[in-house]
Amino acid sequence: MIRLNHVRLPIGFWAFDVSGGEPYIQGQLPYLDKAVSWAKKYGIKVMIDLHGVPGSQNGFDNSGQKTSNPSWYLSQSNIDRTNAIIKRLIDTYKDQTSVVSAIAALNEPLGSLGSQMLSVTRQYWYDSYGNIRFPYGTSQQSNTVLVISDAFQGLDAWQGFMPTPEWQGVMMDIHKYQMFSVPENQRSNSEHIAFACSQGSSLASFSLWVIVGEWTPAATDCAKYLNGRGVGSRYDGSFPGSTRVGSCTGLTGKASTFSSSYKTFLRQYWEAQSSTYEKGQGWIQWTWKTEIADEWSYQAGLENGWIPKDPTARAYPNICG
Repeated sequence: MIRLNHVRLPIGFWAFDVSGGEPYIQGQLPYLDKAVSWAKKYGIKVMIDLHGVPGSQNGFDNSGQKTSNPSWYLSQSNIDRTNAIIKRLIDTYKDQTSVVSAIAALNEPLGSLGSQMLSVTRQYWYDSYGNIRFPYGTSQQSNTVLVISDAFQGLDAWQGFMPTPEWQGVMMDIHKYQMFSVPENQRSNSEHIAFACSQGSSLASFSLWVIVGEWTPAATDCAKYLNGRGVGSRYDGSFPGSTRVGSCTGLTGKASTFSSSYKTFLRQYWEAQSSTYEKGQGWIQWTWKTEIADEWSYQAGLENGWIPKDPTARAYPNICG
């Protein structure tokens, strides 16, 4: 018994809709249904997360299209296709809220693309509210929570957005990583922990429910292909234009190669983050399991001692002071 209550399940638009020569393989939907049935059997709730949309919302490989010119927001057809997928999802699961508690309408839209992207994203949140909260064609609200993203703008940019009581059942999802820049990779272990601990007040004071829907006990970008297929890491200087901090040996890969002091740090960093993120409505770690990067794996953390079976059991209860 590991006392987790939610799974965030990412799925791409291509599971529902492939057109115009898009190079995707379909067949995912029966497995989504299987996952929901397994979750029901074991008393776990599911947040379905639309992780990639037509044209790409951020240009990241995990959106389904790695590109320097993401175009989701530039095409009404892309947006219409996305809204149609949300309608299909909510139509399927609107009466299964004992299992599918929430739908995340779009993972990590890239707000830094500019004002048009942010405007389109805001309107998409409003459209998703209508689709997810009012799926019955009447004034009856569903009990499915709409999960929105901060679009990498930070919580302050969204303070007061969709306020209660006019808006009901809306939750913000913010992602917290400390390895996607050279300065973050240069932080010492204690600096990583201190930064994590500093995040609590903004979560506690935010105007909506808020979860940290992605985070990791990994503190470097050493994991293979984390930055893209064939792309190196900032930490060891193999990422283009980066400044080497040190060797990735012993910081990524199988836990059997990790030193006891590194595993102690992973435990401390995990506790600092999980306890801080609970100042909001909670957290979901990325990810449950990995192929070759155990520092990212909840499963490996359980097996090797840096994640407790009871996530409320603290070996370092005063890690944040």
